Amino acid sequence: MSDTSVTGRLAARAAGGAVRVFLVLAAMFWLLPTLGLLISSLLSPADLNKAGWWQVLTAPSRLTTVNYDHLLSNDTITGSLLSTVAITVPATLLVVLLGAFAGYAFAWLEFPGRDALFLLVVALLVVPVQVALIPVSELFGSIGLFETTAGVVLFHTAFGLPFAVFLLRNFFAEIPRELLEAARLDGAGELRLFTRVVLPLGGPAIASLGIFQFLWVWNDMLVALVFADSAHPPITVALQQQVRQFSNNIDVLAPGAFLSMVIPLAVFFAFQRQFVSGVMAGAIK
Repeated sequence: MSDTSVTGRLAARAAGGAVRVFLVLAAMFWLLPTLGLLISSLLSPADLNKAGWWQVLTAPSRLTTVNYDHLLSNDTITGSLLSTVAITVPATLLVVLLGAFAGYAFAWLEFPGRDALFLLVVALLVVPVQVALIPVSELFGSIGLFETTAGVVLFHTAFGLPFAVFLLRNFFAEIPRELLEAARLDGAGELRLFTRVVLPLGGPAIASLGIFQFLWVWNDMLVALVFADSAHPPITVALQQQVRQFSNNIDVLAPGAFLSMVIPLAVFFAFQRQFVSGVMAGAIK
């Protein structure tokens, strides 16, 4: 029995080691395109045209930062990065703030038609963005928001709110009722209860929502292509225009694409623990 137990432990450890090796290899394979883009952004166009990015394995001296010098001197790309930040940050903050208020209301406030209204919000999750492009374009054109940063922010906020309300309502509903009742007995009003109790406890869900919204808005091209100011487009549209205008400007496209990708990746990895716990809480409920 002892031999069987030892054999079982050895088999379990071997299986666990194999799983870890597999996960490491899968992660390396997933990051390979990112590594290739980074190395491509550090190669001159002449070197990149001769061979692929893997040439640095035998000739690392070919790496150079000249492409990033060209990128920083390109007013279109640098301006597009600022435009992307001007769109992404307000759209993320508005969705998180409004979604938190609505999620708390649906979870803990009693008002007529609450359940029916929440079902309507959930139903809005299946509405595709493409359905609203034409009618919203006409609306924005009539009120002067077409091709403006405010118009893009409002569009992203409107389409991000259904998921925000759904996620935060499910998370807030898991807060023990006794804790809220104790705060009310101590004289806390609804606003104080929301800011001092619910928001701190809802940190993981709020962080995961912020990551979702940030990634969606930062990487969006369809909405930006339709509603954004053509003179100051976001980075996704600016890179697409560079491809359309020039056939061989890899010295701008490669570093621009890497910067466009590495910023949301950094945000994701910085809040990955809160992201996982927040998503799991919403899924379990």
